[in-house]
Amino acid sequence: MNKKIIFSYLILSLLLLVGDACKNTKVTSDKTEETIETETSISIPTLANSWVVNNPKATRLVIGKRGIKNWTNATDKIRTYFYAKDIGVINVGLNAKFTGASKLKVTLGGASKEIDLEASESVSKYAIGTFNIAEPGYHYLELEGISKSGDTFGEISEILLGDASWESKISFATKDWSYWGRRGPSVHLSFEKPADKNIKWFYNEITVPEGNDPIGSYFMANGFSSGYFGMQVNTETERRILFSVWSAYDTQDPKQIPKEYSVLPLGNGDGVTVGEFGNEGSGAQSYFVYDWKPNVTYKFLLKGESNAENSIDYTAYFYAPEVGDWKLIASFRRPFPTGSHLTRLHSFLENFSTSTGDKSRSVKYTNQWMYDTEGNWNEATAAKFTIDNTGASGVRFDYDGGSEGDSFYLRNCGFFSDNEVPNTKFTRVSGGAAPTIDFSTLEVPNIKITR
Repeated sequence: MNKKIIFSYLILSLLLLVGDACKNTKVTSDKTEETIETETSISIPTLANSWVVNNPKATRLVIGKRGIKNWTNATDKIRTYFYAKDIGVINVGLNAKFTGASKLKVTLGGASKEIDLEASESVSKYAIGTFNIAEPGYHYLELEGISKSGDTFGEISEILLGDASWESKISFATKDWSYWGRRGPSVHLSFEKPADKNIKWFYNEITVPEGNDPIGSYFMANGFSSGYFGMQVNTETERRILFSVWSAYDTQDPKQIPKEYSVLPLGNGDGVTVGEFGNEGSGAQSYFVYDWKPNVTYKFLLKGESNAENSIDYTAYFYAPEVGDWKLIASFRRPFPTGSHLTRLHSFLENFSTSTGDKSRSVKYTNQWMYDTEGNWNEATAAKFTIDNTGASGVRFDYDGGSEGDSFYLRNCGFFSDNEVPNTKFTRVSGGAAPTIDFSTLEVPNIKITR
């Protein structure tokens, strides 16, 4: 054979081999993408299920409507939570965009992998690998930035999990539930009222354990058919005693309430701010800025009685041991009442800050008493534990409540897995000693009704 022909044949063969090698590399890349599409059928939106570890301020900056974005700080670890109903090996991937090459540390169930991720012009699917879920309950996928050549460590819209066999075994907050899913479930205790008694006063004591009072917590002590009374953590530097009464007119905008339905302020204590509220029904609201402390027991006293036709007056008093006396918070008159005295007496615990929905909180309730119109104190030692629609719809499962000795308790958020069965009735040990309160010494509201 001619040497030139042989040489040409060799060159052609070499080119074909190189071409096949390049083709195989591309196929491998395609197969990786095809595999991740095939083996991960669960997409967990980071916007609804992710928080920066121990940093609510960073959470507000990094977690937005499009998920994880603006992630520039290597010290910010991001956790995306989900609930597993089974155990076993599970595939993990990301729906993400990287403006430059990034190296991330990915942790799930105590196992970690460091992954090099290439830049992409648009959101693409990236395979991370397989991890083991060793027990049912809450788990998190943690992302930690190791290095980056782009502006951020990556824009991550979804965490990808599992093949089809996992679809019914993984729970999380969908995009439609992002707001309530990030707030977490609210939990309640409905106290058993003595039969055939009209309740004029409701007394309760609450204690928040140390470390269970993150920003956004509302520890509601004295709830009733038309409002609520308790204490909040509003910011790092401000805490409040809050007392609110709903209008009977159904609206989210207090400006739309007709005059005849308006909740009227009858008076308030010194330093108490009185105004309106909306977006959760509407009505009148009062609050007293007070730096209450964890591990200290505070007392709440609520009065409900009808003093004018077609209305009921609600008056709230707060007792701080640091002060040593009952303080008037406010008194409101509500037209179109649900009754002439207090009804539906309850307590609840909620989180109103989406950036702290990953933080656990708890509260202890002791010494509940109801004073009837015949002048007798009735101890309330039975209560039913309930949850809100966020829990009932299976969006979050970190809810708990019950009794311990002479106290009831509530706990929520933080992605704990030992949840309590809703609608369970609990009883506490009787304390036996009714509160000693001289009602005649309590500050009387200065009535300011002008109509």
